[in-house]
Amino acid sequence: MRSTGFRRTYVAIGVCSALALAATACGSSDDDAANGKTRITVNCEPPKSAKVDRTFFEADVASFEKKNPDIDVVTHDAFPCQDPKTFDAKLAGGQMEDVFYTYFTDAGHVVDINQAADLTPYLKELKSYGTLQKQLRDIYTVDGKVYGIPRTGYSMGLIYNRKLFQKAGLDPDKPPATWEEVRADARRIAALGGGTVGYADYSAQNQGGWHFTAELYSQGGDVVGPDGKKATIDTPEGHAVLQNLHDMRWTDDSMGSKQLLVINDVQQMMGSGKLGMYLSAPDNIPILVKEKGGNYKDLALAPMPGGKGTLIGGDGYMFNKKDSPAQIRAGLKWLDHMFLTPGSGFLGDYARAKQSDAPVGLPEPRLFTGAADAKDQQVKKANANVPVENYQAFLDGNQRLRMKIEPPNAQQIYSVLDGVVSAVLTKKDADIDRLLEDASGKIDSILARS
Repeated sequence: MRSTGFRRTYVAIGVCSALALAATACGSSDDDAANGKTRITVNCEPPKSAKVDRTFFEADVASFEKKNPDIDVVTHDAFPCQDPKTFDAKLAGGQMEDVFYTYFTDAGHVVDINQAADLTPYLKELKSYGTLQKQLRDIYTVDGKVYGIPRTGYSMGLIYNRKLFQKAGLDPDKPPATWEEVRADARRIAALGGGTVGYADYSAQNQGGWHFTAELYSQGGDVVGPDGKKATIDTPEGHAVLQNLHDMRWTDDSMGSKQLLVINDVQQMMGSGKLGMYLSAPDNIPILVKEKGGNYKDLALAPMPGGKGTLIGGDGYMFNKKDSPAQIRAGLKWLDHMFLTPGSGFLGDYARAKQSDAPVGLPEPRLFTGAADAKDQQVKKANANVPVENYQAFLDGNQRLRMKIEPPNAQQIYSVLDGVVSAVLTKKDADIDRLLEDASGKIDSILARS
């Protein structure tokens, strides 16, 4: 599933309007604009409804063009940054921007269908490339060739309510590190009564399958085998995930009676102070505060329970296969300026974000390494306006976890796994063995068709 690509709660995509398409395609192989400049179209500009983000984005594009007067940047916006329903059609129809947004999970697919430019010969134009985390760079590397540049990343963790932990007699500075401890703590929190729920999980709109995957990774398992051809959910680890959910729901009654929840439901529960724990990425925290009534001081983040792995995701930019060398060089310069210079740019100007009351200091996974990382963290710390101590456990624990991206054909697989999770949470007598066996067959069919 997806984390937000912006500092607050919005994500945007560049999509040509019908009117624009009548005049020109979004992507272009002509690098000479009428004024003789190298022209590039880019997407994922924040929508007008995200006024602060849009202002920042436009200001950064303007400063880039002033610094590079030979480059003309044409931005496109819409919501979301990448719409799965139209993404392939835009690629196939030659309507994709010159520099276009992708989720990590789509990088290999874009290369497979031969719609991405090979950036390898031009990497020297990207000053930041060597400072980026290798595991993130590798997502856009296929057969030794680089086809994209990572821009942001996230990893899943456990958000918990410090106030409820204290009220239940638990130490808020020692969050649960195993699923057994999650179960025990959830039981004590639910025992507070008054509609309090100890632990909540998603089980609809593919979100249940997403969380099953994250929980499976935390147990050391995987959804698909290394060859990408067979499901690997019908395993002791897969059984452990479902049995734990079943026992919390039906034996402990620590998950509440209302199920088939999606992210908005769970966020509302946490923001209202009625939920002890749920899985999420760090970007949920400002949503809980600004939209759901939560308080930063009450919200903390721990690493994924289980200690063996965590699901990571994120996004980056790829380049249209029709791009000219001049457009590729211009696009790489734009990425450096906008997103990949520590302590500055759209996502890294922490001083500007603080002045606009945007959260600074959230424990996003680090994009950079070495001196670049040190500078980025120094500037972030100097401008922090959230209780960073509440996230230290997450930062420390993540260093020991195996980082894994979502499986291939993720959304189709999540749809299958949704049914498994929802059955366990809505039917006390759900047959876990049968559910995993049936789901494995369906996933094998999906993989065979891909």
